[in-house]
Amino acid sequence: MSAKPNRFEKSVNIKNKKASFEFEFIDTYVAGLMLKGTEIKSIREGKVSLTEAYCVFHQGELYIRQMHISPYSMAASYNHDAVRERKLLLNKKELEKLETKSAEKGLAIIPVRIFINDRGKAKMEIALAKGKKLHDKRQDLKEKDAKRELQRMAFD
Repeated sequence: MSAKPNRFEKSVNIKNKKASFEFEFIDTYVAGLMLKGTEIKSIREGKVSLTEAYCVFHQGELYIRQMHISPYSMAASYNHDAVRERKLLLNKKELEKLETKSAEKGLAIIPVRIFINDRGKAKMEIALAKGKKLHDKRQDLKEKDAKRELQRMAFD
């Protein structure tokens, strides 16, 4: 008798690919997530979208908004809201530092990736970031193309 295929992934690493193109990262932090019952199961299935997510401070605590976690398919009536405000867990010193830095003009706190650590907890990597200008984005694209061209020449 064959074993059932496991629908949960062993290692979850969901990235916000748009973030590195739109923003220049200044500093990164790893924060815990406060989740409700079925959210962790959806994260383990890899059903998370970070493209429109952003972080805000409310009464000295950091929250993430617009992060979409799809409802868990096996849950009946005890499912979670797909897009709700979720609290991020950081040290007090880190929170104070982020709050003062994010108050500066042009800086934002954005989610970079979600992963499951070795203890089975959902963690989020967030970054203090500054928006890129159009010429910065063009420069990054030129550098990527040059790297790709060098790699092609090396294999030929």
